[in-house]
Amino acid sequence: MDSISRLCAWFERQCVGEWHEDHGIKIDTIDNPGWSMKADLAGTGLQDKEFPEIRVERSQHDWFVARRNDQAFEAFGGPMNLNEMIESFLAWTE
Repeated sequence: MDSISRLCAWFERQCVGEWHEDHGIKIDTIDNPGWSMKADLAGTGLQDKEFPEIRVERSQHDWFVARRNDQAFEAFGGPMNLNEMIESFLAWTE
């Protein structure tokens, strides 16, 4: 299964009760250029799970950072690093 399908499956598993009304996953562009990703963790099995920060810097446009920020997973990366950002989240969830 590709990373987008796996991310969709994780999201679907969290949509029990009203979680999806106040929480979710956001993927957006940033002006570096690049991507940002945020996944709300409150109310999930990950809300208390530790996540060691990841920093990868290969070049000006090939980089990403993934970290936990309170009750959210956050990742930021270059224009071609979205899949790597999603994969870092999925590796942590599985």
